[in-house]
Amino acid sequence: MWASAPSPARSTGGHAPTRDAGASPTAPDEPCDLVTVPARQGLEAVDILRRGGAPAVGSVLHDGACDTLGFLVPPGTAAAWDMPGSACTRTDGRGLRLPEPPELPGPDGATTRPSDWLLPPGDGGHVTDPVMLREALGQAARLIEAADGRR
Repeated sequence: MWASAPSPARSTGGHAPTRDAGASPTAPDEPCDLVTVPARQGLEAVDILRRGGAPAVGSVLHDGACDTLGFLVPPGTAAAWDMPGSACTRTDGRGLRLPEPPELPGPDGATTRPSDWLLPPGDGGHVTDPVMLREALGQAARLIEAADGRR
């Protein structure tokens, strides 16, 4: 299920995003993997990571329809990624390089959609630590579930 999201220029906290340093020193010309999630859960996770106080959020993409967010993570993350409700695409350097925003997988997994940066690459690292991302996505899912009254 793909949730609709607020304007891609704002997070769920109602503030404009700013550039945070990533969790890894991966250089912008190195490959990275991509974790995609529904936009609502992704925006909540961005807020959770940013509130944590540590520079935990790397570059984040949103698709043109604002249905999906994509978190850049270190290469090799896809091999062990098994979080329900998300997908991690292994790139092995096949075109997912910064600073050009790549296309994101569509809901059917077979098509792609154009994307743009929610949090663009900056001078620091550009990937999000996958362990911290997994925790934030889990917390975000629980918050959404509670807010929607499904408990």
